[in-house]
Amino acid sequence: MRMESDTFDELDLRLLDALEINGRASFSRIGAVLGVSDQTVARRYRRLSDEGGLRVVAVRDAERLGEDYWTLRLRCVPDSAPAIAEALAKRPDTNWIGLAAGGTEIIFGTRPRSPGDRDDLLLGKLPRTPRVLEIHAHQILHRFYGGPSGWLRKFAVLDDDEVAALRPEPRPATSGPARIEPEDEPLLAVLERDGRATYPRLQRATGRSESAVKRRLAALLASGAVYVDVEYRSEILGYPTAAVLWITTSPAALHRVGEALAAHDEIAHAAATAGPSNIIATAVVRNTADLYAYLSGPLGRLEGVQHVEASPFLRRVKQLTYPSPGR
Repeated sequence: MRMESDTFDELDLRLLDALEINGRASFSRIGAVLGVSDQTVARRYRRLSDEGGLRVVAVRDAERLGEDYWTLRLRCVPDSAPAIAEALAKRPDTNWIGLAAGGTEIIFGTRPRSPGDRDDLLLGKLPRTPRVLEIHAHQILHRFYGGPSGWLRKFAVLDDDEVAALRPEPRPATSGPARIEPEDEPLLAVLERDGRATYPRLQRATGRSESAVKRRLAALLASGAVYVDVEYRSEILGYPTAAVLWITTSPAALHRVGEALAAHDEIAHAAATAGPSNIIATAVVRNTADLYAYLSGPLGRLEGVQHVEASPFLRRVKQLTYPSPGR
C-alpha cells in the first residue's frame, strides 16, 4: 500500500502509525523513534488534528468485555436519513454512524449498556421512528480484524524495531475476564473524549492519586477491556472511498473467509455476524475503480463467498464514540 496525498507526507503517516501502536506515547518518545524533534511531532499532531480530523480516544472493547455489539442498517424515506442519523449520534450507545446508498441508508454500530437498552432501541424506538422503512440488525459474533488492530499497520511504514520501541511496557496478564468497574467511569469519561489526557487531568477527574490512576489505566489496557484508538479522515492519506461489505458465505467457509479478509490490505474491519449476512467488512480504497477491482478480484476469488453487497459511504456522522469533527 502507498499513500497518495498532496497535503500530508510520509512523516504524517509514520506519526499516525505510531499513535495507532501507542496513542498515549509522549511526543518525545515518538520523536525519538521517528528521528525528529518532539516539537516537530507536536506541530504535525496539531496540523493532523486541525486538518485531518485526528483524535485519539479510548474505546471499550465489547468483545473482550463479553458484551453485545450490533451493526444496524436502516433504510429511510429520502431526505430523512441525515436528521435520523443526527438523532442517533446523540445516543451514548452508538459509536459510529455513516450515511450510504445515496443518502437513504444509515449504517451504525451500537453497544447497548444493558439488555433493556438493547430492547428499547431494537424493539421500541427504531420501529416507531417515523420515516424508517426497514431495519436489519446484525449481531457481531467474532472479530477477524479491527478494534485494537489498526488499518495503518497494513502500510508497514514502521519497522519491527520502531514498533517495539513504541509499544507500552508489558504487564502481567490479568486473571479472569476483562472488566470495567463502576469506579472506572469518571476515568473513562475523560479518556473517551481525549485518549491522551494527562495523568494530572485524570487525577482531578477521578479523585484518585496519580499513581493509582496510572496503575488502573495500565490494568484496563492490559486486560483488553479498553484500548486507545485513532480517528482520522482516510482521505488525507489518499484513500477517500470506503464501503461496508455485506458478505454471505457457506457455514463451512465462514472462518476461512474471515481470516482471509483480515489479511487484505483494503480491509479495515471484518467480523462474523448473525443476521441477513454472516460477515460484515469495511473496505477503504482510493477510488471506485479500486473498489470494483477489489470486489471482482481478491474478494471475488475467495472460495466459499456466495453473495456480496457493497454500501459505499457518503458521509461519516459519528466515529469512535463522539460525532465526527468538521462534518
